[in-house]
Amino acid sequence: MNGVLVSGGAGYIGSHVVQQLAARGERVVVIDNLSSGFAEAVHDAELVVGNVGDRELVARVIAHHRVDTVLHFAAHTVVPESVSDPVKYYGNNTCNTCNLLGCCAEAGVAHFIFSSTAAVYGLTDSGIADEDTPTRPFNPYGMSKLMSENILRDVSAASGLRHVILRYFNVAGCDPAGRIGHSAPHATLLIKAACEHAAGRRDSLCIYGTDYDTPDGTGIRDYIHVEDLAAAHLRALDHLRRGGPSLTLNCGYGHGYSVREVIDAVTRVSGRPLNIIERPRRVGDLPMLIARSAKLQDVLDWHPRYDDLDFIVRTAFHWEQKLARQLDHVS
Repeated sequence: MNGVLVSGGAGYIGSHVVQQLAARGERVVVIDNLSSGFAEAVHDAELVVGNVGDRELVARVIAHHRVDTVLHFAAHTVVPESVSDPVKYYGNNTCNTCNLLGCCAEAGVAHFIFSSTAAVYGLTDSGIADEDTPTRPFNPYGMSKLMSENILRDVSAASGLRHVILRYFNVAGCDPAGRIGHSAPHATLLIKAACEHAAGRRDSLCIYGTDYDTPDGTGIRDYIHVEDLAAAHLRALDHLRRGGPSLTLNCGYGHGYSVREVIDAVTRVSGRPLNIIERPRRVGDLPMLIARSAKLQDVLDWHPRYDDLDFIVRTAFHWEQKLARQLDHVS
């Protein structure tokens, strides 16, 4: 059996994909430098600690495991940090992706699934984006991913590599069984941060921007449960293995919730009031961004299982409670 290489497979989204791949019997190898991932999150797969920018390491892993498919998650993902340190983002997200693709082309890898982002769209006229919406990234994070998309398309055109680019909207929630979750410290994702606060792991929660042109003044986002997103990757892999063409697809539910609506859901699920601090808008944030994702459903026959804000929040909150118990046990 040929191997499936997952870069960044010890991270939040990558580990959920690895778990689903392993559950259906795929032979998976993970490369992760553990800068933001966790070795204990890698279940039923070999973990190689290293960087996808290390071409010798990547080439050796591809050859040893007879890799014919790569799923690429390894990236920095914090929008405000990308604004303050763009070189870090272009170096890791774009240059390292270029190195990885060079190894894939040299080794004749057949399939490549790329973890991209809705941030490639930037500010849209309507706040809604489909795959044909013009790409105008509003921050270096989005630009670093768009540059990587373009490199991938060029490599595919020059070789036998076929690919699927998945543009994530706002990923949230954790494995419903509580085996893995989102463990990165100092996270900026709203649902993660709000659930940390509700579980007693933060003193407060900040809202950045309350004067947007939205019904309640706060930003609106399309939240997708990480397990549904992981399932989309497996559908994309099946599509490529059937000989399907290269694709670019949005990953979202097609509707959004405001920051205040998310806070209400966390309060409802946890049964605890939150200490909210209102602050000015952050550079790089958008008023609203919602997916049109009919193409994902139609082409890949993908259908969400967890399109429910309270369920998403509940799985995230239970994970934060688990982490809090572990910290209490250590202390």
